[in-house]
Amino acid sequence: MPVPDYQTLMAPTLEALKDGQPRTTAQVREVVAGRVGLTEEDRLETIKSGSPVFDSRVHWALTYMAQASLITRPRRGTVMITDRGKAVLSQHPGRIDNRVLDGFAEFKEFKRRARPTHAAATAHVADPSGASPRETITAAVEETNAAVAADLLVRVVEKDPTFLEGLVLKVLTKMGYGGAAGSSEQLGRSGDEGLDGVIRQDPLGLDRIYVQAKRYAVDKAIGRPDIQGFVGALHGAQADRGVFIATCRFTQDARDYADKVAARIILIDGPTLAGLMVEHNIGAQDRETYVLKRVDEDFFEEG
Repeated sequence: MPVPDYQTLMAPTLEALKDGQPRTTAQVREVVAGRVGLTEEDRLETIKSGSPVFDSRVHWALTYMAQASLITRPRRGTVMITDRGKAVLSQHPGRIDNRVLDGFAEFKEFKRRARPTHAAATAHVADPSGASPRETITAAVEETNAAVAADLLVRVVEKDPTFLEGLVLKVLTKMGYGGAAGSSEQLGRSGDEGLDGVIRQDPLGLDRIYVQAKRYAVDKAIGRPDIQGFVGALHGAQADRGVFIATCRFTQDARDYADKVAARIILIDGPTLAGLMVEHNIGAQDRETYVLKRVDEDFFEEG
């Protein structure tokens, strides 16, 4: 039989977790395959890159339900149903799909972040039948990367503040700051004056960028007082440039204040941080590469 699409697999995947016990994704796949009646031959079906279709679709069912907080990941490689997941399974035993997940603010926020930014990709979402293959690929890649970014952000929030302090320095270094002869240092300790890290752009440390990192729930908003405190810490360090990175968002008042002060302040919110992690392969890995071909017009002009 054909492998069901990922939305059709949501209900049986959640059903496999209904007893509340953590299970590995491999264990979940085994249970789900039996529930939907897949044979071993069905499970061996692959896409052109070689990845199993069934494994990929269970992965996406889990990913989307995690964005709606129906499941959680208590540790690496394991998943577990939440109280919300149990309630949804009780209310929708026959089918759970994106329309059900749309009832939760967390999933709506995820879809907002996953919304394609290119006009062509947006046209694909509005009218898939009118999209070119290139537009379809663009939309799929952007949605995939947005899902990875959203998952990364959840995992970062679950770690302790010290992890975030080190992470933001890795991100900024990967972006090119403090490279070559420069250096970075994590400062999160007593006496750091509220500054969590510093990037020295030159060997003597004459050109410095200070960093503040705040780990908050993704639905929190950082306001002007926190930015004022950061500016004060910069003044105390005789610095005029800083990057304030948070796992949540900033209020408009905070952004307006950062734009007006004499010091050069850059604010990076949670989704932007996660997007940079995906872009620079920090906590993420390249999984598959597809080559899009076109006719070589020059070949037919030769001779």
